[in-house]
Amino acid sequence: MNEQQRRVLVAAEARSVGRGGIQRLARLTGMSRQSIYRGLSDLEAGCVSQRVRIPGGGRKRLREHQPDLVARIESLIEPNVRGDPQSPLRWTTLSTRKLEAALQQDGRQISYHTVANLLHELDYTLQGNRKGSEGTVDHPQRDAQFRYISEQASSYRRRRVPVISVDTKKKELVGAFKNGGRRWLPKGKPDAVSVHDFPHLGEGKAIPYGAYDIARDRAVVNVGVTHDTAEFAVESIRRWWRLDGKQHYRGAKRLLICADSGGSNGNRQRAWKLHLQALSDETGMAVTVCHYPPGTSKWNKIEHRLFSFISLNWRGKPLLNFETVINLIGGTRTRSGLKVKAILDTHQYETGVETSDDEIDKLRLKRHKIHPNWNYTLLPRDLVP
Repeated sequence: MNEQQRRVLVAAEARSVGRGGIQRLARLTGMSRQSIYRGLSDLEAGCVSQRVRIPGGGRKRLREHQPDLVARIESLIEPNVRGDPQSPLRWTTLSTRKLEAALQQDGRQISYHTVANLLHELDYTLQGNRKGSEGTVDHPQRDAQFRYISEQASSYRRRRVPVISVDTKKKELVGAFKNGGRRWLPKGKPDAVSVHDFPHLGEGKAIPYGAYDIARDRAVVNVGVTHDTAEFAVESIRRWWRLDGKQHYRGAKRLLICADSGGSNGNRQRAWKLHLQALSDETGMAVTVCHYPPGTSKWNKIEHRLFSFISLNWRGKPLLNFETVINLIGGTRTRSGLKVKAILDTHQYETGVETSDDEIDKLRLKRHKIHPNWNYTLLPRDLVP
């Protein structure tokens, strides 16, 4: 086909696509949008021009007039790698119009449409952030700790000993605030929420701390209202034992807790160990804790077996009050059979409470030979050694 035939054919295809058709066909065919618009004009007028340029005719491409154009665009996009570190675009959100302005300051005649076409030719695309970085350096013993946790959990489960995964879910503002996601509602009747997410406009913050029974696919979520402290974390585990674990694991003498290495249940938290000792004394169980290495919290089973489904269950639903939070968490179900109990914890947990060396010395703490900072057991103090 000659130039005129190609132009009319592409224009007809663009019109059949509808909105966005011109942009899409321009990208697919490499034809300029101006040529497609010209083809549309020919179609609407009902007449087709017979003028056809000879091969090689027409205006030359900018890349031929300006051989360094591509290199200049890349230097603006990647100033840390190839360009000037003092580039004015280094600390801005790049757009084709900003690149157009920067290139025009160099004395180049170019439009943002041409910039966009060149970026596509260079395999650049619009992209967002993707979670994948776990820190600058992987811990050298990370894989060994994963294997150890798996071995411990398998051993405990074979002996019908409770194994729970624990963590704190992201804090949530409680009130008429926007909640991410969408849900089915009558057309034109969305939930009305506040324009601003100022905490003082709501009832406070909900702090869900979950204890997930790995073997039974059951969980208890304790929703705090003050602070995420070590005392709150252990109290949440205590409530799991009283409301669920004690009924199923009658006479259990041991408990395995899989937890992250940070937050209220961090392996360096002295108060965490102190309150776990109190739990061990109350229940008469030896409490073993295995921490996931730093930066690996997404491998904690509670994240993808419980918290992700809670977020799905309340997506698009404003958390108007604490009753709503409790009901939505408690109503979370999955095809695998997950069942959740949710309770409200109105106790005032204080921050900044110091744990003395004398209290630590009185702990019956037995560290494991493998990664002792991540793996340890607290024995009941009234148990005869």
